[in-house]
Formats: sequence, structure tokens, C-alpha cells
Amino acid sequence: MSELRTRAAGPEDLDDVLAFWKSAAEGTSISDDREGVERLVARDPEALILAEREGELVGTVIAGFDGWRCHLYRLAVRPDRRRQGIATALLTAAEDRFVRFGGRRADAMVLQRNATAHHAWDAAGYAPEERWRRWVKPLTG
Repeated sequence: MSELRTRAAGPEDLDDVLAFWKSAAEGTSISDDREGVERLVARDPEALILAEREGELVGTVIAGFDGWRCHLYRLAVRPDRRRQGIATALLTAAEDRFVRFGGRRADAMVLQRNATAHHAWDAAGYAPEERWRRWVKPLTG
């Protein structure tokens, strides 16, 4: 099997990332559009991390740091490439990024219904935090 490479996404990758999420990510987000991902990459050029094997996109994670907290979003691995260490490599890259910034704890957005993801996050050392609940208010439309 060829070497896995992780790298930050650039503007030239965004259409591929959006198409990838349609087949590899669970659920959708209000920000899953070109404008939303362009804003992310423009604001924090290293936040969207890609995993590639032989030049093919096989995984993504968003590793956002707001100066205080470390947040993980959109961990996605191509379904036929799962259980090959891709998510582990992406999370290692994200966690290394957080440590460089002085981050102390990472949290992840994981759909409650996504049992497959629960196993992956658990295997990576993450656990649900039952004391808090996410409160959401759409700011548009």
C-alpha cells in the first residue's frame, strides 16, 4: 500500500472536498458550500487537513483553533478506505497542530446517530461529554 500523506487544503482543493463530503461524510452542515469552505481556508489556511494516497483524496478533518479551544469537524474517510489508519493520521495531524498552538483539549462534533463514528472516536481516545449540550441558533435564513 502506498504512503499516506496529510496536508493543508488550498483553494484549488475545495470543489474536490465538497464532492468528497457528499460521499464520505455523515450528515450535512449549513457551511457545506463553496463560500463556507473558502471562508474557512481564507481565515485559517491550515485548518482543513486532507489525507491523500497516490494523489487521491481519501480523508479530511477540520482542526479549528479559536485561540482558546480546539475543535474538530468533518472527520471523513472514504468508505472503501476505512480501517486503514487514515482517520488516525488525520487526528494526529490535527492534534499536533493544536499542541503547537498551546491547546489543552480537543473536542469533536459527532452526530449522535453515527454509531460508526462513535467507534472511531472512541478508538482514538475521545469520549462523549455528557455534562454539556450544544445550543445552536442559525444566523441566516
